[in-house]
Amino acid sequence: MTMDDLKLQIKELIIGSLELEDIKPENIDDSAPLFREGLGLDSIDALELGVAIKKKFGVRLSAENADNKKHFASVNALASFIQNGEKTL
Repeated sequence: MTMDDLKLQIKELIIGSLELEDIKPENIDDSAPLFREGLGLDSIDALELGVAIKKKFGVRLSAENADNKKHFASVNALASFIQNGEKTL
């Protein structure tokens, strides 16, 4: 899977799992923040998105991981994390 394909899948997952029906994947900037001034997601959205990402891509997420904020900063950051992340079994 190419990085562009992965980014598109992430955008579709964000839209689907968070029920953002009025947003299209092409309207989400790869480098824009997902929280606050970007898409405006909140901590509940982060939890829902984390569960969806774990299920779809099989990456290991831990609530104790201090890097989670960095991993969820943007679509680019999520794609890099998923591509390089530790997979669950």
